[in-house]
Amino acid sequence: MKTKINTSKAPATIGPYSQAIAKGNFVFTSGQIHSTPDGKLLEGTIEEQAHQVMKNLVAILEIAGVSFTDVVKTTMYITDMSVYGKINGVYKSYMSEPYPARETVGVKELPMGANIEISMVAIKP
Repeated sequence: MKTKINTSKAPATIGPYSQAIAKGNFVFTSGQIHSTPDGKLLEGTIEEQAHQVMKNLVAILEIAGVSFTDVVKTTMYITDMSVYGKINGVYKSYMSEPYPARETVGVKELPMGANIEISMVAIKP
């Protein structure tokens, strides 16, 4: 059986999906953009936007009973590959060795005009 994960500390979904789903020991987050918990897209620098994405993921993972140390896979989508280094620096500040497997995909656009979207898979210890 799968379990819906939901927290008011991250933005509500804007479509027919869950913030995250837990199944067995696995937690799968939906892609998080740089929306604040009230659903407004955070403006500001790309670093500030990346921090907001990571804060959203922290809140979702926490309510599911896991943390960044339990993440085994990350998928990152960005609309401008020239800012990859800046986003990567913020991402690295939240993660630790051994880093999760990850891919970064350059895309034309993201929901709500976002610049970054990140999803994660974690395993409960």
